[in-house]
Amino acid sequence: MTENTSHTRPYSGVIAHLKQAGLRPTRQRIALAKLLFEGENRHVTAEDLHAEARAAGVSVSLATIYNSLHQFTDAGIMREVVVEAGRSYFDTNTGDHHHFFHEDTGSLEDIPTELINVSALPAAPQGKSVQRVDVIVRVSADD
Repeated sequence: MTENTSHTRPYSGVIAHLKQAGLRPTRQRIALAKLLFEGENRHVTAEDLHAEARAAGVSVSLATIYNSLHQFTDAGIMREVVVEAGRSYFDTNTGDHHHFFHEDTGSLEDIPTELINVSALPAAPQGKSVQRVDVIVRVSADD
């Protein structure tokens, strides 16, 4: 008699998450997905995730981290938040929301959608439609 142990396998949740997104669960994707998706929603840079992976004993290059983050974003399981040219964060919360960008610490914080009121948008170019509005509110400590 075989016993169903899928609920006790340590990576079954992240493997299912990757498969549902249409991504092949490679060893490196599984390791990165485990770091990213088990626990609270988070905002990470590629460099932060690379350091976290290395600290967890995951041997992966920074290029692979970037590739994986972009694959996760393309698959819809992450969002890329560009705060300025050359500075992107990757967000595990794909729901509709906005962000505070803390300029003094370089961190992002979620703002629930209902707290931002965009009263008017320009008409989308012909043949296009607005998909989403992303607001980044930049904050810094009072002097």
